[in-house]
Amino acid sequence: MTGSGNDFVMVDARTSSPSEWTPADIQAVCARRTGVGADGIVFIGPGTRDGDVRMVYFNADGSRAALCGNAALCSTRLAVQLGLGNSLGMCLETDAGPFEVRAARDDGRAELRLASVAAPTAVSEIALAPGEVRMVLAKVGVPHLIVCVADLDAVDIEQRGRTLRHDATLGAEGANVNFIAAVRAPSEWRMRTYERGVEGETLACGTGAVAAACAIDHDGLGPLPLTLWTKSGRRLGIRAHKLPDGAYEDVWLTGEAQMVFRGVII
Repeated sequence: MTGSGNDFVMVDARTSSPSEWTPADIQAVCARRTGVGADGIVFIGPGTRDGDVRMVYFNADGSRAALCGNAALCSTRLAVQLGLGNSLGMCLETDAGPFEVRAARDDGRAELRLASVAAPTAVSEIALAPGEVRMVLAKVGVPHLIVCVADLDAVDIEQRGRTLRHDATLGAEGANVNFIAAVRAPSEWRMRTYERGVEGETLACGTGAVAAACAIDHDGLGPLPLTLWTKSGRRLGIRAHKLPDGAYEDVWLTGEAQMVFRGVII
């Protein structure tokens, strides 16, 4: 499946559970030249209560991740197709906690209601490179470093993203790095992402878009709701309510969730 350019191998956990897969198995399937090719593997199965759905996500390097926004959107639509959940609303259980999701829009886009997002914090310990305006750190399931730049096309995403992703300031596990720049209106921005676990640029990042939108609104650069245009050319919509302490609640991510093909891995 694809979610705004992020692609995932989706596995019915009733047929094959995560415990049956080793990191080497996941790496082999996600390899783009010798395997199926994907940004990660997602296991979908029944949740702890009737009508709930459980999602387990692994990055392409075999590491387990608490949450992936676009994978959650794809999981929502697939759960409906597999008869596991209701398109009008269900609970999606993840390692980052349970989330309300829906897949009832006429345009085929799915919706994910995320947990409250703490107020983004400015990062002053990392020196800005030429063309970089500011850096902000926000956590949306996983940590995201948001780098506002003057010219997004001028950024060497692979080199600069790798450097920032491993900066000691961000801790041992590092963070995803999302470079953003304004488009035509304050409500529309472009974003390119260097994603940990993939260790390279991905075509989209759902939780990164949410982190970026909250950072943009928090810094007064653009008002929510916001549209983030991804590297793939697809859009992610973010809406949320800002609290007096700078945190955000009632946070919703809307984006593509499309089946590309079905197959059997042997």
